[in-house]
Amino acid sequence: MNWLKTTVLLAGLTGLLLALGAAFGGETGMVLALGLAVVMNFGAYWYSDKLVLKMHHAREVSRQQAPELYETVEFLARRAGLPMPRVYIIQDDSPNAFATGRNPQHAAVAATTGLMRTLSRDELAGVMAHELSHVYHRDILISTVAATIAGAIAMLANMAQWALIFGFGRGGDSEEGGGGIGALVMMILAPVAAGLIQMAVSRSREYAADKRGAELCGNPLWLANALRKLEAAAQRVPMQRAESHPASAHLFIVNPLRGRDVAKLFSTHPPIDDRVQRLEQMAGRLAA
Repeated sequence: MNWLKTTVLLAGLTGLLLALGAAFGGETGMVLALGLAVVMNFGAYWYSDKLVLKMHHAREVSRQQAPELYETVEFLARRAGLPMPRVYIIQDDSPNAFATGRNPQHAAVAATTGLMRTLSRDELAGVMAHELSHVYHRDILISTVAATIAGAIAMLANMAQWALIFGFGRGGDSEEGGGGIGALVMMILAPVAAGLIQMAVSRSREYAADKRGAELCGNPLWLANALRKLEAAAQRVPMQRAESHPASAHLFIVNPLRGRDVAKLFSTHPPIDDRVQRLEQMAGRLAA
């Protein structure tokens, strides 16, 4: 069900991008929009992992430097049938973690020093299982594509608005009648709609990673307990670098930004209470 929802949402994003291009420049605008998305996705595919790791000053560690984290990831990767990802630590008191990489062969997982101090070994296993589930399902690539298309829509809308101001594009043709107003409305609303769809994709993949992660580590309550701790600690100590780079917030296991008490529609993450409840129900079914 989550995969079907994700597919529909990505199709919606693509359709929105093409509709925006058509509203501005007809068939030529559609080609421009599609070309922009292809170029941006190509760059994101090859370089997004390096950028996000550098952005958060992540440091790669070996088994000797971080034995508990490294061995936990190694055990879970072997159990999931995945290649061993690179392991990184971020010097930050806020407990959090993320996975990145375009495919399982080029994956990396990163954990903050705050996470290492906050969680027990079992809870750490639950979090790393969640992140490896993102790798297993190639969620990082899916989220990157969604974010890139949403970014392309925002960029194209901005370009189109400036073009209309200076009399270029379909909206500047008086023969179009109300077409110019319709195009302008489209250019204002399309980035908002794209952002909402991108957030919905992110939430859908988080639920799927929770489920698969619970199965991988063997105990849904390990992840449920970890999520409770991470949410409480993250509210007390938000990540400073994440607030400077909010575009990377969707990668983390819990929202690293301030202002988490916003409507579900505008969040990159499902509510923690909902995620915990699902995991507890899963644990109940396994115990029955």
